[in-house]
Amino acid sequence: MVSKDLLDILRCPACVREKEGRLETYKNTWLICQDCGRKYPIVEDIPVMLIDEGDKWVDTKNEDLPIPPPRPQS
Repeated sequence: MVSKDLLDILRCPACVREKEGRLETYKNTWLICQDCGRKYPIVEDIPVMLIDEGDKWVDTKNEDLPIPPPRPQS
């Protein structure tokens, strides 16, 4: 689980320059940007904050997100 302190400072890397980029947790396994809808997986308690990763899931409905999230491909 991502600590509250970390969640308070994390922002969506795609939005942070122009908008607030505030992130909300979803089932303790995803961070969802409240501005753009990108979804960032949390893998082994580490948020994967890559724009490309958020782009993969932007059109996926919250209820359709895989739990647990798959590991990002390298």
